[in-house]
Amino acid sequence: MKKLLVALLVLCLVASLSGSSALSAETKPLTIMIGYENHPGEPVDLGCNHWKKLVEERSNGTIKVQLYPSSQLGSKNELIDQMLAGIPVITLADGAFYADRGVPDFGIVFGPYLFDSWDDCWKLTKSDWWKEQCKKLEEKGLKILTANWVYGDRHLLVKKPVRKLADLKGMKVRVPNNTIQIKGFEVLGAVPTPMPLGEVYTALQQGVVDGLENPIPVLYKGKFAEVAKYLVLTGHVKNFTTWICGTKVFNSLTPEQQKILMEAGDAAGAYNNSVYADLEKDCLEKMRASGVEVIEVDLSEFKEAAKKFYELPEFTSKWSPNLYQTVKNAMK
Repeated sequence: MKKLLVALLVLCLVASLSGSSALSAETKPLTIMIGYENHPGEPVDLGCNHWKKLVEERSNGTIKVQLYPSSQLGSKNELIDQMLAGIPVITLADGAFYADRGVPDFGIVFGPYLFDSWDDCWKLTKSDWWKEQCKKLEEKGLKILTANWVYGDRHLLVKKPVRKLADLKGMKVRVPNNTIQIKGFEVLGAVPTPMPLGEVYTALQQGVVDGLENPIPVLYKGKFAEVAKYLVLTGHVKNFTTWICGTKVFNSLTPEQQKILMEAGDAAGAYNNSVYADLEKDCLEKMRASGVEVIEVDLSEFKEAAKKFYELPEFTSKWSPNLYQTVKNAMK
């Protein structure tokens, strides 16, 4: 209820600003909320603090940014619903969520083992194919502000050791609540269990799930290694982050404010990337020191099993013809 009241108050602010004169828009600062599941101290959180600083400096006070880490404003899907309703909130999301929001081709970017390197990711985000998907997403009410943030290679943290693909069979793995990631783990033999990240620690304690998947800094900062002691280096997704807001809010900004928000987002993404590698290494060492066993698996059998994902009829019936090859070509 508290979250809803906050959101409604901010919505009223946006409505008043959009109906005011240009002079009023200059004298009344717009407050934008950035909400995310990540905890303070993670690269994403550090990047958001940098984004806030840059936006407020470059906008000369016309935009104020409030940060809400640790799912304080709700789950990712709840935040997306809020921005579609016109609330000035920004969150991080990816192609898997955009597929569920009416742009099915976008979902492939979160498919397992699609990318061989980070360079593949950045080539794709600069391609004509990517620009086409962004336009389709805007038609659905969502505007991508920045897309150059490394979120990390996603790995498994589980309560029982996984040393080969067969060990994953029947294991309940928490995944974000979207079809792409659910099916991505089904083809590997696991039982994907969608839930907000903020509920996972307790779910691990109570045996509701056997593990979760995320980049190493997220796993460490969320203290999940206190209740799951096996880190399996699957690297099943090279996860780069895109940040979105509602087109209603974005279009209510002046062109200068739009430019500031997006350029500062890219600069914050570069900052996030600069701290990520060192923090990942530090978190991995701390996890080992806390008693976590780090397991390297034969990725070839995981990649072979993942090929089935790109042939699932629930995707191929919605995707453009030959989408997999189209995306691969766009990375060249």
